[in-house]
This record gives sequence, C-alpha cells and structure tokens, in this order.
Amino acid sequence: MSQDPENKPPLFRSWNAWYILVLGTLLLLIIVFYLLTKRFA
Repeated sequence: MSQDPENKPPLFRSWNAWYILVLGTLLLLIIVFYLLTKRFA
C-alpha cells in the first residue's frame, strides 16, 4: 500500500500515530471512569 501525498493524515506523520492516540485516550477515559466509579460507589 503506497502513501499518496493527498492521503496523508493531518498533524502526524502516519495513521498509526492517530490510532495510538485514540486508543491511549480511550484507555485513559476507562481508567478515569473506573476510579470515579470506585470512589463514589
């Protein structure tokens, strides 16, 4: 699969960086909500 210059992701060099960012954000939210649930249970 070749990278077209028009198909470049915004801000990052590759789409893998976006996937890592999204998964990291999801993991962070899961941890925050888990801790909030434990705190106010």
